[in-house]
This record gives sequence, structure tokens and C-alpha cells, in this order.
Amino acid sequence: MRVLIRGSGDVASAIAYQLFGLDYQVLIHEQVKPAYIRRGMAFTDAVFDGKADLQGVWAKQAATTEDIYRMLDCGRAIPLLVNPLEELLQTLKPDVLVDARMLKRSVPEPQIGWAPLTIGLGPNFVVGQHTDIVIETAWGDHLGQVVEEGAALPLAGEPREIMGLGRERCVYAAVAGEVSALVEIGAWVEAGEIVALVGSESIHAPISGFIRGICHSGVQVNAGSKVIELDPRTEGASLYGLGERPLRLAEAVVKALAAHG
Repeated sequence: MRVLIRGSGDVASAIAYQLFGLDYQVLIHEQVKPAYIRRGMAFTDAVFDGKADLQGVWAKQAATTEDIYRMLDCGRAIPLLVNPLEELLQTLKPDVLVDARMLKRSVPEPQIGWAPLTIGLGPNFVVGQHTDIVIETAWGDHLGQVVEEGAALPLAGEPREIMGLGRERCVYAAVAGEVSALVEIGAWVEAGEIVALVGSESIHAPISGFIRGICHSGVQVNAGSKVIELDPRTEGASLYGLGERPLRLAEAVVKALAAHG
């Protein structure tokens, strides 16, 4: 079964990782300069560097159709594609399309019919309107629920707390502009330290902690976009690899495919 995944953030990457391990033919579609911040927990950097490793699984950018088919036949890495989506759908004819871009506040376009089975993750997806199946992504008892009728829960709006800190761990761009990251994921920074620029505006660390997420330099962001995220834990900080929530959502997609395959 060939599965085309939209997005390369931590949730999309966990889905790709799980399905690749189960011998699905997995492909990732991404835009040219994605603004995902948790790049240590995702395949996002394959867009910028040509390849990225996530817990021993590689995603590599495929430049041509021949590259795509060679990589699928080889089975050693997941092809990541920045080609126009319509072109890929027509050329690759995936059996399943999974929209895991986690757009949160944006209403997704209707995707039913783009593949024999379409799956949407996150707020604003409605079964039968946008995709055939919806996966609930909100923390709580319904996390990972396969929704076959109705819609996903509305966006709650607040980051999950770590050591009692939620939104305080994050910084959102005050203006639109190009990001210049001054530190790397995994770096320890002190409260008040300048860690990035958006245009000419300085982004200061709101608390002391490890950089858990930061936009890649050169990415354009809108005002209000999350630019950095910190983990205040001096021990056990979650910076790299597969996260708890992305893994649970990946397992939900595996469950949905088993039920509808």
C-alpha cells in the first residue's frame, strides 16, 4: 500500500516512521521552506539538508520521478518531495493520503477523492467534507481516536505544560519576516538571551531551558507564528526522537489503515 503523507513535522514524521517500519511504501510531501520548529523530532531538515535521520530511519529528498521509484524499490529511506502536490497525486497514485500538516487554525481544503482513502489529523477536519477519516489530536481521553462520523475537537489553543509552564515556554513572532536562528536545537539558553531574529526583531528566551524547537534560518513566518519552544527540565528534556503524542497518533493511523485496508 502506497501512502503519501502531507507534512514533515513531528506528527507527520512519526506516522511516516511507523508505516515505513511496517513495510508500507511511504512518501512525504512538503513545501519548500516549512516553519516546523521541533526539527529534532522530525524529518523536516531533509528539506533543507537533503536528508534527515529520525531514530535510525532516514528521509531523503527526491529530485526526480526516477529518484522516487528507485528509493521506493530500494526501501532504505523515505522519499521526501517538494514537487507540486497535484503532480505527485497524478504520477504516484497513492492508495492513501494522510494530511498531517497540523495546521491548527486553518481550514483544510476538501481532499476526498484525491486517493482511495484520505485521512486528516487535527482541528477543523470534518468526516465526509474534508477527508474520509479524521484522527483526533487533542490531548486527553480522545487522543488518537479514529473518527468516522463528525469532526475533530476544536483547537484548545494552549501548549501542554512542562513543570507547570505552558505558553510561557514558547515565543510567537510579533511581526512577519524571515527567521535567523542564532542557536541550535539542544542548546541550553538563559532567560532573556537572544536566540533568533524575525526580520530585525529580536527573539528572547522567555525562560531558561533547552531549545526544544526553533524555526530553520531562512523560513518566512507570519505574525503570531510560533518561532521557538523551550524545555525547562535539566534532566529528561524531550528534544530528539519520537514524542509521546506523535507516536500515539501514528498508532491511530496504523489502526485506521488496518481497518480500511
